[in-house]
Amino acid sequence: MEVKIENNQIYSPIRNKWLVDKPEEEVRQRYVCRLVDSYGYDIKQMGEEVKVTNSQRGQGAARADIVVWRSEEDKINNKNALIVVECKAENVTIRQADYFQGYNYASWAGAKFFVTTNLKETRIFKVVEDAMPKKLEEIADIPTADIVNDDKKIKAMLLQTKAFTRDEFSRLLFKCHNIIRNNDKLSPEAAFDEISKILFIKIRYERTNSGTQIFSKDAFTKLKDAYNNMKSKDAPEFYQFLFEKTKEDFAKDHLFDDNETIKIRENSFEQIVKELQVYNLSTTSDDVKGIAFEQFLGRTFRGELGQFFTPRTIVDFMVSVLDPQEGEYICDPCCGSGGFLIRAFEYVREHIENEVEARKEDVKKELFTEDYPNLAKKEQEKIDQQVVDAFNKMNYELDINNPLGRLRSLSFDCIYGTDANPRMARTAKMNMIMHGDGHGGVHHHDGLLNVNGIWEGRFDVILTNPPFGSRVDKDLKITDADKFTDVEKIQAYEKRYGKENYDKALRQVNDNIGKPILDLFQIGKFSGLTEVLFIERCLNLLKPGGRMGIVLPEGVLNNTNLQKVRDFVESKAKILLIVSIPQDVFMAAGATVKPSLLFFKKFTETEADEYNRIYIQASHEVEAKYDDEMTSIEANLAKRGKEALAKDEKKKLRARKKELTTLIENETKALVKERFDYVIPIAEVQKAGISTTGAKIENELVPLEKEFTEYRKENKLWKKPVKETEYNVSADGIMQRTRIIDGIACEPEPFYRN
Repeated sequence: MEVKIENNQIYSPIRNKWLVDKPEEEVRQRYVCRLVDSYGYDIKQMGEEVKVTNSQRGQGAARADIVVWRSEEDKINNKNALIVVECKAENVTIRQADYFQGYNYASWAGAKFFVTTNLKETRIFKVVEDAMPKKLEEIADIPTADIVNDDKKIKAMLLQTKAFTRDEFSRLLFKCHNIIRNNDKLSPEAAFDEISKILFIKIRYERTNSGTQIFSKDAFTKLKDAYNNMKSKDAPEFYQFLFEKTKEDFAKDHLFDDNETIKIRENSFEQIVKELQVYNLSTTSDDVKGIAFEQFLGRTFRGELGQFFTPRTIVDFMVSVLDPQEGEYICDPCCGSGGFLIRAFEYVREHIENEVEARKEDVKKELFTEDYPNLAKKEQEKIDQQVVDAFNKMNYELDINNPLGRLRSLSFDCIYGTDANPRMARTAKMNMIMHGDGHGGVHHHDGLLNVNGIWEGRFDVILTNPPFGSRVDKDLKITDADKFTDVEKIQAYEKRYGKENYDKALRQVNDNIGKPILDLFQIGKFSGLTEVLFIERCLNLLKPGGRMGIVLPEGVLNNTNLQKVRDFVESKAKILLIVSIPQDVFMAAGATVKPSLLFFKKFTETEADEYNRIYIQASHEVEAKYDDEMTSIEANLAKRGKEALAKDEKKKLRARKKELTTLIENETKALVKERFDYVIPIAEVQKAGISTTGAKIENELVPLEKEFTEYRKENKLWKKPVKETEYNVSADGIMQRTRIIDGIACEPEPFYRN
């Protein structure tokens, strides 16, 4: 059975009529096909938009998306249902409230099973008669049509609880990793690459198959046999063929090289497929598989290639402190596996989803008035349809494939990152896809150099954990290899960012071929340490008033050799917060350096002007204090001929001049600090949620974040416009989005295309 879509309409076989093609409707009809093809149910024993009883006053009629009865006869006689299915648009996150709503609908319909699905994530729960449990119990599957009257089998299915945890999935990935290392004798990194290929083959297979079937060993064998019966002599082995198809589907994501193949033998491939067949990755939540993937990454790359993964507790804290907002540009110039970018994406996405849900509640309050229960059935149905239509339209905001939607803008326009290691850049992309998206702005590139979408003065928020302990050599130069030369992509980026902006950004590299990288940085005169250079790089990337969180070795703060670095930073930004964290936190990732978390806010133009004014004034005052002595020294050093001083006297004067220069510099700095004074909160945390072994422990960062947020708001450390979004229906019936910023309404704008 196939879904029929023609002329922006989609056919409902249950209702035997054409409907407007909407994302949620498409999910519903695809799940109907799944019920028929994979479970054997007949269209005649199903219903759509079925009204169920016990709806609460003021909530409108409760209508279940799909209802399945044991038979057509049961449906006709309005007996208890067997299964109730609630559908959400594919890119709408299924929330806890949705599960309980589905449970209510299923309970009211007398069903034993209820399903929530957006196709990407499908979860099945059992219904406990006459009870609303505090925690819903997830089970493995719904029954097929041939056993619906077998009470023993139904009971057995209701007892097959499903516990898909992040830890279990992570352990399974690591088991697969060991299979490759043992069978194929590959390095940990190379074995990881092969696991990644298989995961994406599995994701592709399970996304493109509408049934319950998982990419299982049996499915693989059947497909392989059919392929081998038809393949030509020159055709690749079936598992290589699957990888070629996967490369084609993910080509725009640049996950794999064009000539890349699977480098393990077929029996290893089949072993891993068998191990992974307990999970359907297309129906597993992004949160579960994403975090499991992160855990697997951490174990695989512990200390490999100089990569130390920032623990989730640290990432969560730093993102929450900086509080990124919708519409802000976020960057990590040395992104590693993408942890900061993923959490920032999730953080903003949650805000968008919450606001859309809040607006849905406003619609319900507006339409489901106190008069609703007393209205005629046709009037109630008219209002019900208005609510459904409004909800469907609002869901377009959460469709990542909708070019006008808020989630698409977040993913496509606002998240950027680079990593100098090609494996890590690719891993970051994969990791972000596992978590739901936001990967398009990630590049394999030197984070100190400009690349597509990443250049100076562009970002509102920087979050990063730069590499520690390595140096950029004075002889390391910018070469032609650093240039971006893809003409087609350059034209696309010029169109996207504006030719003038993009050309200017590329000049950082193109105009400096053959020059040392250190020459690009003022700090490069004092230090070639990567962690130090990335401080300046991050400050350069920020807009005026932009904010930054960075993980640094504690020595950067207290090493006297780096005093000039700290002076430079304080001349460009305000320090928002310094947090000393225990060394234990990064030991689990293989690091040995005690870290600190530093938060800065780049000067606004007003603050920069004020700082420069204070500095110039202070310099003049201090220089005037020593002007006579300095003038005398310089005059004596300038004497020539008979008036020339002896060598010893000159030496003494030069020493005194150097002494005076240092004195002037220090007194000027002291005076500037006195006049450009502000509070710098400093905190020391003993427990940060993770031990040396990686085990969870008490996390003192959580209350610290709450305390700092209150402090930040009270002291208005940075301007945060008050943004809201309203949705209104225009005179011609089109719902439009109106953004309200600081109480001022912007022009209404469309956010979907009919």
